[in-house]
Formats: sequence, structure tokens, C-alpha cells
Amino acid sequence: MIIIPARLSSTRFPKKVIADVGGLPMVVRTAKQIKHLDRVVVAAEDEEIIEICKEHGIEAMLTSSTHKSGTDRINECAQLLDIADDELVINIQADEPFIEAEVVEKLMKRLQAHKKRGDGFIMGSCYNAINAESADDPNLVKVVLDDDHNAIYFSRSLIPYNRSGAATYYGHIGIYGFTKKSLHDFCSLDDAPIEDIEKLEQLRAIYHGHKITMVKVASTGFGIDTVEDLARAKEIFLKE
Repeated sequence: MIIIPARLSSTRFPKKVIADVGGLPMVVRTAKQIKHLDRVVVAAEDEEIIEICKEHGIEAMLTSSTHKSGTDRINECAQLLDIADDELVINIQADEPFIEAEVVEKLMKRLQAHKKRGDGFIMGSCYNAINAESADDPNLVKVVLDDDHNAIYFSRSLIPYNRSGAATYYGHIGIYGFTKKSLHDFCSLDDAPIEDIEKLEQLRAIYHGHKITMVKVASTGFGIDTVEDLARAKEIFLKE
């Protein structure tokens, strides 16, 4: 199942998830991008988002307004929906109207493979290759991998440091997948110091010794973080 956490009270860009993108509210357009893949539910803290989703035929559920993160919000939603502990839960942000279905499918296949292997804690995400200029942008999260495609570390800083001149950089794509049980286990972990320093909650899993399997994808999509991003998105839809 796919759960999209959504709230109106974004500090940098309030109400962005219901901003118009190509004739549809952003959260609705994001849901419609991947609705054919699996059941999609929007987990929202605002009745306004619930009503907008229902108007466009998107399933939505009201969740607590006190959650620290979107992951906590989808965890509540998964518990309320009473799905099986081994069911996959894919977390897609509401501000990803260009998310490619192929990216989501690749992550689902990797997580299914881990389920068949009988792994206990299952968590996965995606990355793509980026250039040095992009890697230097603190708004773009970087990831370093081990030989088995697990994340070693995520950072807003440029990593690895290119002392040899031969570095390859990978950008993290903020889509996550868990089994329902692993999602609950993740949200039950204590916050990690590195998580609070970098403001990257995925570091909590690594800090506590859990693996995050990473899937390499080719993605040209981008999240809407600023008013400028929204203007860029609107231009793209005008050209289509």
C-alpha cells in the first residue's frame, strides 16, 4: 500500500500541498501519479486536505496533528487501517507531483525480495547519480553506500570528500518503504543525535544498527519545496 502524509502547516511553504499544479491540488496530482500501482491513502492532519482528496476520488484519513514527522503520520495511518504486519507500506511525500511510477515499482520489487529472504527489519529507499555541483547543494541529501547497496550514511554535506579526485556522488530520493511491522519498529526507536544534527530522520535507523536497502533509479522528478519550485512545475505542465 502507498501512504502519502500531508499537512497544511509547512513552515517554509504553508499550504503548498494543496497548491494548484497543472489544474489539480498538488497532493491529488501526486496520488494520481501512482494510483494504478496499489491502494493509495493520504494521511492528513487537516480536514481541508481530507475534503479536497475526497472531491477528487482519493482515499484519505484524518490523523493526529501532534506528529513529529511524516513517518509517524503514516505509521498511525497503517495502524488504523489494520493491515497485515508483513504488508509493504510505501511513503511518498505529498509534494512529489512528478514521482515516476517506475521508481516506486523498483523499490517495491527490492522490498519484496527482502521479504522473501526473511529479513526481520525491512526499510528501503532510492537514489540516483548526481554531479559535483548538485552534490554541493545542502538542500539535496547525499548518500554513501556499502557493497551490498545499503546506506552507510546520509548527509546534507558533500560526501564523500573528494580528496582523490575520483568521487561519485549519489543523491537521495525521499521515497521510503517498510513492512508495516518495520515501520512501527522504526517509529518506536529513540531519536538519534545524528538525526537531530542533520535533520534527517532516516539516520535513526543506521544509528540503531538497522540496514536501509537502497535502489538506484533514473529519475528526473523533483519535490516542491519553494515557491520557485512551484513556478517551475507550473511551467512544465503548461508546455505539455
